[in-house]
Amino acid sequence: MAVAQGAALIDLLNLRGHILGRVADYERAAELAEQLVHVAPEDGTALLARARTRATLHRFAEAVADLGAAGRNGAEEATVDAERAVVLQALGCYADAMALIRKAAERQSDFTTLGALAVLQAERGEVSEAERLFGEARRHYQGTSPFPLAQLDFRRGVMWHREGDLDAARSCYEAARRRVPDYAPALGHLAEVELLRDDPQAAVALLRPLTWASDDPEYAGHLAAALHACDRFQEANQWRERAAARYGELVLRHPEAYADHAADFWLTVGADAERGLQLALQNLAFRQTARAHALFQRAVLAQNRVAQNRVAQAAP
Repeated sequence: MAVAQGAALIDLLNLRGHILGRVADYERAAELAEQLVHVAPEDGTALLARARTRATLHRFAEAVADLGAAGRNGAEEATVDAERAVVLQALGCYADAMALIRKAAERQSDFTTLGALAVLQAERGEVSEAERLFGEARRHYQGTSPFPLAQLDFRRGVMWHREGDLDAARSCYEAARRRVPDYAPALGHLAEVELLRDDPQAAVALLRPLTWASDDPEYAGHLAAALHACDRFQEANQWRERAAARYGELVLRHPEAYADHAADFWLTVGADAERGLQLALQNLAFRQTARAHALFQRAVLAQNRVAQNRVAQAAP
């Protein structure tokens, strides 16, 4: 297989993994990327493809090393900068990421750069500016594929979800769903909104098909929570155990990518604050972002509550 074809296949596998919530696709993409670099170790396209797979699995230091090598071996500066900005943003280095994205916008203000700016501003909590940029990015889209717009709608929904505006979040997730009906992250987040709106039956209806199609335990965990809210305790426990087992596998294989999700699971439906604290601390060691610190603080508070309850129960 030619390098360009191999890189294209890797990118498509990463996209399918994201859209359908398939960890197996991410893993297959990473495997193919390793093979591609083995065959063409000084090809910028191969190195760039591997950098993307490593970033997807949150192996950020290795991704940055690959991006540097890709730049030295012919990869376009703008492409390398865009991928480096993604990594910096994931690590919470917002100022550095912003500088790279603005540099790209100075070259060409298009859907990709405007969308990247919108997502970054949303991450920084600059909601008004992010909302403006989301709209501007949408107006600049000239493609025919529904995936980029669905991803933009989803990220806009995540912003409003974090802000606590459930109606706006729901509207954005529904927009993403209309563009790509099987878009797993949008459906999963929509189910979270339905749970927060006290409609667990709607959440179950959204989540059950996801648990059949996706191997990401997040959906099994959310389904367990929704079933519990419906008083279907036995079935909820079955899905909780399934999610717990899968998180155990993924934390061993890809700790950088799944420690935070696993910690959240154990702090909620998993009901094991001690394990949640261990994973939150592990995640904080990987990246010192505001979200990682917030997760750790949640875990500490949860563990403190458990300790206080034990003391109260032991008291005469």
